[in-house]
Amino acid sequence: MIDALVIGSGPAGLMAAEQLADAGHSVVIADAKTSFGRKFLMAGKSGLNLTKDQPINEFLAAFGAGNEWIHPIVAEFPPSSVSSWANTLGQEVFTGSSGRVFPKAMKASPLLRAWMTRLTGKGVTLQTRWFWRGWENDAAIFDTPDGLKALKPKVTVLALGGASWARLGSTGDWAKILRDMGVTLSPFQPINMGFKVNWSDHMIPHFGAPVKPVRLKAGEQSILGEIVISDKGIEGGAVYAASKSLRDGAPLTLDIMPDVTAKDLAARLAKQSDKASRPTILRKAFGLSAVKAALVNEYARTARGKDLVWAIKSLDIPLEGPRPMDEAISTSGGIPASELTDGLMLRKKASVFCAGEMLDWDAPTGGYLITACLATGRHAGLAAAEYLSSR
Repeated sequence: MIDALVIGSGPAGLMAAEQLADAGHSVVIADAKTSFGRKFLMAGKSGLNLTKDQPINEFLAAFGAGNEWIHPIVAEFPPSSVSSWANTLGQEVFTGSSGRVFPKAMKASPLLRAWMTRLTGKGVTLQTRWFWRGWENDAAIFDTPDGLKALKPKVTVLALGGASWARLGSTGDWAKILRDMGVTLSPFQPINMGFKVNWSDHMIPHFGAPVKPVRLKAGEQSILGEIVISDKGIEGGAVYAASKSLRDGAPLTLDIMPDVTAKDLAARLAKQSDKASRPTILRKAFGLSAVKAALVNEYARTARGKDLVWAIKSLDIPLEGPRPMDEAISTSGGIPASELTDGLMLRKKASVFCAGEMLDWDAPTGGYLITACLATGRHAGLAAAEYLSSR
């Protein structure tokens, strides 16, 4: 019998496995894909944002209402700890102007390779193409290339992800297994995702173009950042940060010139000849980029004078709902705090711990997601090790 089984090889699963191995326990990590950390690697393709360098109270506040139960877990492994951990893997980090922390290599692959090397050096056994099918007589059952396998560990850590990016392994199929054993789950919902917009053909030349800076307003949120126009709608950092409010029905309004006041725009307008064309005003008087001018023409085509100034400072963008959940960066929903002990063990199945996006919390992009996955994996791994030592 092995001591510990970790199912799932994202940051939460790997961190849990390391805590157990460090406590002297034999550990097997099983993953359904052909290689480990698929979603983690994808997250790092455009620069692996590990965490954000800011005071812990500000960092925790970014998780928003309803996620307070995760605060003490993240506080045990705050941004400074994430940076120190990356350094122990030989991955020196740097902090960008926005406070976001990245490995100097920018990619996830060097960090993941170093981590896997360290885990195998600690005796951790790695199994790929092992599809978890649930439990049978307290044994975890897997479909493997060599047929059915049954493992009966002393503790199990589930770190199977949410329900987005199924091709990378986060299928959400585990939800049925847990529901069948009586665990009450919160429904999955997309978070950190784009939204559908029915653009006219006028916008086609601008697909893929970033719009920055903009101030995005959604409900009580006001976010300075960037959006991206796509053939499917809008996406980008500012959209992801407001995605929960937008998903819940808040209207989207853009200030496409956040660094210029309405008074200053009106003064610029007053200097223009009465014969000045609308394109001239947008381009020369207001200095709008082509994509910003296109947005104004898309949703305020007839606006003139003060109405044009108002449109620039408060442009309403009608949304047609979120993009499909599988396209979302992450999902909310999953296992609520009420179904878990303080150590993240399932109340309905002793010796089984859970971590990462399986848990019902959500956070914006910008380092918060990965930090929380690492922190919950660490917390579950330490709790599982303590459980083992008490038996």
